[in-house]
Amino acid sequence: MKRYSHNETLIPVQIKNGNGQISRSGDTIRVDLKYSAAFGMGEKYDCLNHKGKTVVNTVEEKFCFQGEKTYCPAPFFWTDSGFGFYADTTADTVFDFREDSIIITLPAECDIVVFTGSPQGIISEYMSLFGKPVLPPEWAFGVWASANRWNKQADIDELLENLKKHRFPASVIVVEAWSDEATFYIWNGAKYTPKADGGSFSYEDFDFSESQWPNPKEMADKIRESGAHLVLWQIPVYKKQGADEVLNAQNELDRTDAIKRGLCVHNSDGTPYEIPEGHWFSGSMIPDFLNPETEKTWFNKRQYLLDMGVEGLKTDGGEFIYRDDLRFYDGSDGADGKNRYPMDYTKSYHRFIGENRVLFSRAGFAGVHTVPIHWGGDQQSQNCELRSVLTAGLSASLSGTVFWGFDLGGFAGPLPTLDLYRRATQLACFTPIMQWHSEPDGGQFKELMPGGEGNNERSPWNMAAAYACPEFMDEMRYWHELHEKLRPYLWETAQACAENMRPMMRPLAYDWCDDELALACDDEFMLGDALLVAPLLEENAVSRKVYLPEGNWTDFFTGEKYVGKRTIFSENDGRIPVFVREAFEFDI
Repeated sequence: MKRYSHNETLIPVQIKNGNGQISRSGDTIRVDLKYSAAFGMGEKYDCLNHKGKTVVNTVEEKFCFQGEKTYCPAPFFWTDSGFGFYADTTADTVFDFREDSIIITLPAECDIVVFTGSPQGIISEYMSLFGKPVLPPEWAFGVWASANRWNKQADIDELLENLKKHRFPASVIVVEAWSDEATFYIWNGAKYTPKADGGSFSYEDFDFSESQWPNPKEMADKIRESGAHLVLWQIPVYKKQGADEVLNAQNELDRTDAIKRGLCVHNSDGTPYEIPEGHWFSGSMIPDFLNPETEKTWFNKRQYLLDMGVEGLKTDGGEFIYRDDLRFYDGSDGADGKNRYPMDYTKSYHRFIGENRVLFSRAGFAGVHTVPIHWGGDQQSQNCELRSVLTAGLSASLSGTVFWGFDLGGFAGPLPTLDLYRRATQLACFTPIMQWHSEPDGGQFKELMPGGEGNNERSPWNMAAAYACPEFMDEMRYWHELHEKLRPYLWETAQACAENMRPMMRPLAYDWCDDELALACDDEFMLGDALLVAPLLEENAVSRKVYLPEGNWTDFFTGEKYVGKRTIFSENDGRIPVFVREAFEFDI
């Protein structure tokens, strides 16, 4: 690994196919080398190998069908020829992966880092630039149950009853629609005396007697007693309320205080920046987490949530910088802050929650392994979205993301088919974070994209009820219970990955970069060192071709033995193809 300052002469590097020539002309870097594949660039939904593509690294919120857009880019790549590259900037960058060269457009005065070696070594060295991965608590590797439609405590009581009644495990319960939808830290319907000048709250400051959440502390205790852990949704805005909303007095005080004390991101003229029209939370101001007073004030108001038993926060959003002429507390502008803001946001939350709690984020940039965990964002319940989010997870892993999951079967639009839900559940069973999640009843954006009528929860029991297929629930329970049985392996793998700076999910190119078939395989992955996973991605697929790299392999479900470095046809009663690497055993 060698770092170059922006005005330093670049020298050739020794790689597999000879020297890699590197030159700089103004703000452009040219790398001339022979390569077959280039991986990285963050969480990319459209492809794993970027050769032949031009990739723009910019944080962007996109509701479903992300295509070339991403919430979580990184100006980092590596090639099968043993060359890696990182642009040390938070500004937008452009990487043009041509046949025998890579043209990189960078901002002025940008330092770069060049790597050589194996994929494992390059990714580990890249991650080391930011620090070691942060290890989530063990319980994060169980099953996650989540829904935006749960907007009252009775819904959580019903969920706990259904989990017990239908015998489904859950180690994490994520509640999104819990707050007043204005401050995002006060329980909906709670009575209290508003506090100005950054005043903080304690649990005792609230009267919950007429709230939709009559005793959230008792609810958190009940969740914990069930063996699960409560995670609450967050969004980083001082919200501008709509004309049809009842004005929230505390939110108005918070907005006034943010303006008075300069706690928010500003325009170049010193006025508070507001999210432009046409974007999520338009008109809202956003907190400047580079300002120590902002961080102190923001989290003083949320401390009571941790005190009452909340064990994690889902840090959604953060893709809110839409102009270059903004000013942050440290003097940086919007061009630098656009991609950095999600990291400022999640780093602040990570400092706040401390150890033994979880952070669950969508947006990020280079170094996301220091603020785990991440999920693959918004997808509709369509088959093409399953393929897209798998690509995103594998691309993220080859960019240094260690702990990742997705909303199995999608969370938006009409309910998934039973076939899609089945295949997505099987895939989720063999990912670090297994989660089902649902949008509000009627749809996330009812006017633009209606969802299912009535209860559209993506729970296994509601899927079985919606399709009048009671036996489907038993089938799904098997995969939930299997994920629980895999939990000791997932935890052991997570600890080793955090210590050694390795992703938990590893496309075959990570371990078998010199194998042309492994290099070209973009829909299989290793889960840790032991398990090769080959998801069923086609509609109604019950079998598929699987490439087994060099070594000896055992079918996870049947025990049948295979010698690797060949393609086999796996047909296993509709179960996802999974193979155990030699020297490992699983008792399931």
